[in-house]
Amino acid sequence: MTKKNVWKNVDYPLEIHSDERGSIADIFYNTKIDHVAIIKSEPNVIRGNHYHKETTQHILITKGSLEYWHKKVNSDDVSEMIIANVGDLVSTPPFEIHALKIGSEGNEFIVFSEGTRGGKDYESDTFRVNNIINEF
Repeated sequence: MTKKNVWKNVDYPLEIHSDERGSIADIFYNTKIDHVAIIKSEPNVIRGNHYHKETTQHILITKGSLEYWHKKVNSDDVSEMIIANVGDLVSTPPFEIHALKIGSEGNEFIVFSEGTRGGKDYESDTFRVNNIINEF
């Protein structure tokens, strides 16, 4: 898992452009994105609790926040958690279990997938697991 804020820290060759009209933040460069979805979440729900064998996912928080829980597949380690806020881009590589705990305000995020994810293929690279969120 990696996390960065697209409005604060971008890695070369990505840039943030600002002038009197506002700002433009580069998110990806030379990255093959196969699917993009907008997800709106109701307050106090859990999403995820799965992993992908081939797909890398990037989630960009556009409204609200969430707890992002993660751990490697077949690991005996306790899952770890980070808070993702507006502008944060969290990247999930293959074979990383991930679960999202949505807060009391709900949220919205955009998912960019490198690999199979959309339409009739939505579940073809999704492998469900038991809940990894530690407080449950």
